[in-house]
Amino acid sequence: MIRVAIAEDDFRVASLHEQFLSSITNVSVVGQALNADQTLELLRNDDVDLLLLDIYMPDVFGTELLPEIRKSFPSVDIIMITAATEKDMLETSLRYGVFNYLIKPVKLERFKTAIEDYKRKKDWLVSHQELDQSVVDRYFGHANAGMPEKDQLPKGIDSLTLEKVKNILFNTVEGMTAEAMSEKMGASRTTARRYLEYLISTGEGQAELEYGIVGRPERKYFIYS
Repeated sequence: MIRVAIAEDDFRVASLHEQFLSSITNVSVVGQALNADQTLELLRNDDVDLLLLDIYMPDVFGTELLPEIRKSFPSVDIIMITAATEKDMLETSLRYGVFNYLIKPVKLERFKTAIEDYKRKKDWLVSHQELDQSVVDRYFGHANAGMPEKDQLPKGIDSLTLEKVKNILFNTVEGMTAEAMSEKMGASRTTARRYLEYLISTGEGQAELEYGIVGRPERKYFIYS
């Protein structure tokens, strides 16, 4: 469960963002803060994974809070949600390692994409106790880095299709069956299974048996091992 705090001086916007969060699984809101002092108090008193931080707070700019948050609460991740469009605000935020930067007004789908991306990368890191360059590249979105050359792939495995399968799996934390993958990639179930099993053979993926209400169990595939 991802524990989220909202620091937003407009209670209507804060309530809207809380509604957005309620539509996302495995996310809970631990509290809201209307200014910088309340934000720090909230972080002191609650166990927070992710802070949604506004910049234009009534007492102190959210960007001015970043050094204190990084010093006192280093494990808290931050997504800026703000009307600020000045480049220096973005640059300051990036220097202090914010995860994302959303400009108001934020539509539901863009909001959900940011939160799901955060959840996915959090899960990705948790699932890897040891890192190599391919894991780091995938975390930072360099999906093509370190791909095998075309002539190194076995017969029946195309590099572009393989990367498509990887990206689909990477964006599906809960895993995917061969049937679901075939629908996503627009190919036959046999083709989808061939690519999924190839990922297992290279150590990039794993499979678990999923038992439905009726019928035989089906293999569910994951990109991480």
